[in-house]
Amino acid sequence: MPVRGLAQVPLFEAIPPEALDGLAAHSATRTFPKHAIIINEGDATDALYVIVEGRVKIFLAGDNGREFVLGTAAPGEYFGELAMNGSARSASVMALERCRCTVVARADMQAFVARYPAVALTIMGNLNRRVRALTEHVKSLALMDVYGRVARLLLDTAQDGGAAALSQQGIADRVGASRQMVSRVMNDLITGGYVAREGRGFVVLRRPPRAW
Repeated sequence: MPVRGLAQVPLFEAIPPEALDGLAAHSATRTFPKHAIIINEGDATDALYVIVEGRVKIFLAGDNGREFVLGTAAPGEYFGELAMNGSARSASVMALERCRCTVVARADMQAFVARYPAVALTIMGNLNRRVRALTEHVKSLALMDVYGRVARLLLDTAQDGGAAALSQQGIADRVGASRQMVSRVMNDLITGGYVAREGRGFVVLRRPPRAW
């Protein structure tokens, strides 16, 4: 990845260009086709991945084949930061579309962070936000019904400009419910004029009520 590309990634925005040049020289660029599994849960950690192009989903898979989606990531974001401590991968990552990633080996990333601690502070801040988001997600699973979880997800993704990209199965995977239950909720929201179909996804027209 060219140094100018790394400089556009928030993780490295405070790092001098000459340092990024050195990091880029020790990194590799890999391309993954749509639906490719980039990381498998339980694998040994060996690298940090910075997304240059495309989107990925981060998910957990059950023995019954069901998936629980923890989130998605887009260009400028990264995943695999737990590679820093050598622990096994905690989740799987799949390409939602053709993806291009800059891959930095664990040893190179550890040496870079040792020289530029600001990177470690950024990673810690992002991990903190992810833990908070995951805590809220678990709270919603425990305390909200399926409708409440769907409504919250639609509002959160609409604020990020991504609601239309969610299919019924995608919503089901994010809220921990069956596709059939999500279909009933979405049909009610469409009938009420809160959401509309857009291609294979949905767009939020107005704020759904907290309870149905």
